[in-house]
Amino acid sequence: MDADRLTFACALPAERRAARHLGRTTLVGMACVHGVPDEPVVSFGVAGSLRDDLPVGTVIDAARVVDESGAVLWEGEPLGVRGARAGTILGASRIVDDPAERARLHAETGADAVDMESGVYARAGKLEGCIRAISDTPSRTLGPLAQAFGPDGRVAVGGLVRALVQSPGESVRAIRDVRTALGALGSVA
Repeated sequence: MDADRLTFACALPAERRAARHLGRTTLVGMACVHGVPDEPVVSFGVAGSLRDDLPVGTVIDAARVVDESGAVLWEGEPLGVRGARAGTILGASRIVDDPAERARLHAETGADAVDMESGVYARAGKLEGCIRAISDTPSRTLGPLAQAFGPDGRVAVGGLVRALVQSPGESVRAIRDVRTALGALGSVA
């Protein structure tokens, strides 16, 4: 991977911090709320696994991005991230946290994981590659923590407090899982 010629596009500030040693980064917010960069990008961040055999912390170096119908939006060579698995990312328009929906999407599309930005970059013709670390799985969902981020990717304090009050154990576990995924992204650098 020649990181010098790439821009790493991140939805969350924490993802951008994980990419800081890779070179150029840009913060686009969740589902690219800040817009798609003008230059080609690597979609870099966390993703939800659609399969239980992809544990938290697994890094995917994608060879394909599909939409919810299974249509291929982008296809290319993986970037060559050492220790990563090749895979397919599903570009969704929302957080997919329901285990049954994850199983359905995996069965219908063949995708391994889901995020909200890669499909946007692919549709805009700006995607050069996709590196995603698994932060949650069908059996280890985000739960209430899914509402703890604002559209700009920053922590929504009210949502975080609600998640911790509603389901403290599940939320603390989900926070640990997200941190594990961010650590895996940091190791890519």
